[in-house]
Amino acid sequence: MADKRLCGDTDCATGLYFTFFPKHHKLSMMIEAHDDLKEMLDSNKDSLKLEAMKRIVAMIARGKNASDLFPAVVKNVACKNIEVKKLVYVYLVRYAEEQQDLALLSISTFQRGLKDPNQLIRASALRVLSSIRVTIIVPIMMLAIKEAASDMSPYVRKTAAHAIPKLYSLDPEQKDQLIEVIEKLLADKTTLVAGSVVMAFEEVCPERIDLIHKNYRKLCNLLIDVEEWGQVVIINMLTRYARTQFLNPNINESLLEEGGGGEKTFYGSDEDEDEDEEEKEKKAEPAAMAKRKPYVMDPDHRLLLRNTKPLLQSRNAAVVMAVAQLYFHLAPKAEVGVIAKALVRLLRSHSEVQYVVLQNVATMTIKRRGMFEPYLKSFYIRSTDPTQIKILKLEVLTNLANETNISTILREFQTYIKSMDKDFVAATIQAIGRCATNIGEVRDTCLNGLVQLLSNRDELVVAESVVVIKKLLQMQPEKHSDIIKHMAKLTDNIQVPMARASILWLIGEYCEHVPKIAPDVLRKMAKSFTNEEDIVKLQIINLAAKLYLTNSKQTKLLTQYVLNLAKYDQNYDIRDRARFIRQLIVPTEKSGALSKYAKKLFLALKPAPVLESPFKDRDHFQLGSLSHLLNAKAGGYQELPDWPEAAPDPSVRNVEVKESVPEWTKCSSREKRKEKKVEKPFYSDSEGESGPTESADSESDTGSGSESGSGSEESGSGSESEESEEGSESEEEEQDEEKNKKKKKKELKKPVQESESEQSSVEEERKHERKSKTTKNDSESDSDDEDESESESSQSESEESDSEAAESKPPSKPVKKESKKEKKEMSLLDLDDFEPASSPQVTPVNTFLSNSLVTDLEGLSLSDAVLSPATIAPSSALKNYELLHRITGEGLSVEYCFSRQPFSPDANMVAVQMQFTNNATSDAKNLHIEDVKLQSGMRVKEFPEIDLLPAGETATAVMGIDFCDSTQAANFQLCTHTRKFFVSIQPPVGELMRSSFMTENEFKKEQGQLMGMNEITEKLTLGAKCRNEHAIVQRVIAAANLSRVPCGSDKECSPPVPPPDHPVYRFAGRTVTSSSLVLVTVATKDEGAAQLTVNCEKMLIGTMLVKDILLALTQ
Repeated sequence: MADKRLCGDTDCATGLYFTFFPKHHKLSMMIEAHDDLKEMLDSNKDSLKLEAMKRIVAMIARGKNASDLFPAVVKNVACKNIEVKKLVYVYLVRYAEEQQDLALLSISTFQRGLKDPNQLIRASALRVLSSIRVTIIVPIMMLAIKEAASDMSPYVRKTAAHAIPKLYSLDPEQKDQLIEVIEKLLADKTTLVAGSVVMAFEEVCPERIDLIHKNYRKLCNLLIDVEEWGQVVIINMLTRYARTQFLNPNINESLLEEGGGGEKTFYGSDEDEDEDEEEKEKKAEPAAMAKRKPYVMDPDHRLLLRNTKPLLQSRNAAVVMAVAQLYFHLAPKAEVGVIAKALVRLLRSHSEVQYVVLQNVATMTIKRRGMFEPYLKSFYIRSTDPTQIKILKLEVLTNLANETNISTILREFQTYIKSMDKDFVAATIQAIGRCATNIGEVRDTCLNGLVQLLSNRDELVVAESVVVIKKLLQMQPEKHSDIIKHMAKLTDNIQVPMARASILWLIGEYCEHVPKIAPDVLRKMAKSFTNEEDIVKLQIINLAAKLYLTNSKQTKLLTQYVLNLAKYDQNYDIRDRARFIRQLIVPTEKSGALSKYAKKLFLALKPAPVLESPFKDRDHFQLGSLSHLLNAKAGGYQELPDWPEAAPDPSVRNVEVKESVPEWTKCSSREKRKEKKVEKPFYSDSEGESGPTESADSESDTGSGSESGSGSEESGSGSESEESEEGSESEEEEQDEEKNKKKKKKELKKPVQESESEQSSVEEERKHERKSKTTKNDSESDSDDEDESESESSQSESEESDSEAAESKPPSKPVKKESKKEKKEMSLLDLDDFEPASSPQVTPVNTFLSNSLVTDLEGLSLSDAVLSPATIAPSSALKNYELLHRITGEGLSVEYCFSRQPFSPDANMVAVQMQFTNNATSDAKNLHIEDVKLQSGMRVKEFPEIDLLPAGETATAVMGIDFCDSTQAANFQLCTHTRKFFVSIQPPVGELMRSSFMTENEFKKEQGQLMGMNEITEKLTLGAKCRNEHAIVQRVIAAANLSRVPCGSDKECSPPVPPPDHPVYRFAGRTVTSSSLVLVTVATKDEGAAQLTVNCEKMLIGTMLVKDILLALTQ
């Protein structure tokens, strides 16, 4: 019994101990559990070891400490079971740095792991080795990294790149050897390694940009396929690289227009005018020099912008932010706008992401305000937003405020003042003050609104209003003496020190405007002097001094009383101020010469404060960086270099082809061909694409340079193709069946010869597209056979070989295709805001076929079924629309039509032909366009001014409009010498595209890449008058500017293939702005049934086009 009682008492005592010390209980439980794991790790069964390691790794994942198991785990590093070995390495990577001595004992095992046949084991061994922070093994680590850098597995090479910064931080003296490894890894062509090696480059030798030269183009082309965090690192590195290697794309725009002008209107004050004039004189000479030398964008600069643009659609916010900062720092001013929509999309993300994005947007809106103006509503504040987000959105709204939207913004601000968040309310009142400062038209309105807030119940609101009103009154004090009187009455109620101090300063500064009230305010303040805050006491002393100098009769005794109180104050600032002011304003025998100028010192005119954005000077930090976020240089931050004055040599980025041993002659010749193909079209392609963003001078220069050469080649190829066609025609005369075909070809040639100038422009554009397309596919394809066929076709100058090259090209990837587009695109984000106005349905009677298609058809031998008269219709009877009725226009009537001709000044614009008719009795003069109002991204090329339109006569003009692949209307004023008429042009969706010729095989390849969400299918019943081929083709081409795709094979069919029972009609085109493919298929069935399929890269355009074609075919 005694034994039992003793045991029971012991158990009871243990229980009580663990009750009072629960942590010790947990510790004992952990020790017991770890003993269990140690037994499992020491067993001979791999299954037990594997189970133990899984439990240990799970513990680490939950944040529990498992370091005491290190000896038991490290023994199993030599285990033969691959799964156990992987988990052991995961554990060792975590604890090798803490248990360095034990890890060193197993270093020979890690070295053996570097030779393991499994790539994961090799990589894990290197990772563990680089985690042991002991200088004695630096040579072993260096050797392991060098070997891993040459490993066959890209995963191991990636791990080697990760190990480089670890070794560098352990022993910086190894820098030279590590740079050699980095140089070797930078030449790696796999996407897995690219991001990691650039990170190592940034950590070890960011100043060695010479290592990037040869790999620049490769990095740009690999960027789209690198993992997300690698993309961020590469983009940030390439931003700094581009700032050292390329010229400023905005060099031709004067600094006053870009920065100074905007800041003057937004932040400027009257006192800054003299400084601005001096700056203008200083900057006049460089601006004049810039105008003399037109800017031409380096093709490598264009390559970087083109290949990063698709990443704006990335799901990773960091990638989008990196691309946005790259465009902000590197892109021409006209192209920066594309980042706005992507950044606004990020505002739907978590509050942490919003905070970073808004910090950067606030900086951007200072210099590029117009970029975000269309998205003003996206920055409206929600009640659920955290305070820091509210204040940042408020900052952006204030930066975006201008004369047109200020009324909307002020209405928003009125709502915000009612918020319960006091910090936010204070920031809103400051924002109102900034708006009033920057926009003179609303200054009085804002001032009146702030005065009304002075009667608010909330003391903080009143206090902040007083501070802001004080700043505004400094601009025009004489007009607002009533407000100063009103504020003087508030001294009895307001207790916030800053507000009281502001009121006293105002009364003292403008005491002449309130001569009766000021002494009374001083009397009240003298009573409460000892109880006031220091900032208020200083202003009471100032008020006393100013009143003594202007109204000494009433205030002499009060001033002496206040100065005596201040003389014995606890704060030495106040005591010093009192002594100084007494000597200055009360002249004695001891007082110096300064007392004579006391009035000038105290009552001098003071400049009104300039209320500036706190983000004004942040743009010298690279956007998206931690330094920009903190507005202070963080550790490891690298300054963004200034643009070079002269462009460095671009040839340093050319990759040389190494000569190989005679045995490999065949292989090296292929590589050389591949390099030539990639380089030569690369320059012409990028120069062509950079054209629209350059100045007019640069366009003319590039046109006379690269384009003249291509033009001469095209003219040569055209003449050769004509000779070959004439030869083929002489042979065809022997056969009866071919005679009909020849007649059709001749009929086609007639209209072509009549408009040779238009044909040449279309041909140049089409060939340029084909060349760039071939180049793209060459760089992507890996098969040598395709490379050989492509190079042969590119060397040939005949048009037939050109078409064969286009047919034999492999399908290109959709993602790559998007990266080549320069213009703004509409994504799914536009569906919310996109509300096309209801326009009359367009069904033009005739069809139009581009001249480029005619020339293509001449080079093909087609059967009668392929080319029918239905595909070519006269282009004279285009659908006309009324722009201005003769009654509204007071005798002037204007009609317009979409001519479906290329607009020669800018191929990305839709040509709109306008016909002016003067039905009045008097002449119309100076017909021109003014006040163009467009949606974001749209552009207009105005027609030349018509000086005189006599009564009863008609004139024609052509203007170009870039609708940005949307059916939004272009609004403008049509002006004569006496009147202005508001008009708008809204395009049917079918006029937003241009016809594009392709073969059936090409059509099917492209269609195969535009499946899923890019394909829309509708079943329909054809109208009674729309059952034959001629009617179907006629109506489809009338509804949309597409070209018919010839059916059948590309080679001549002998004997001719009879037409099928249920023919399929195919049509192809591209959108004018972004060259996105539009493919239409009409598959006929029994009894008038049919199926309509539209494949389009832009889903919105595809949806609208289906409706238009359905309507055309079912009527």
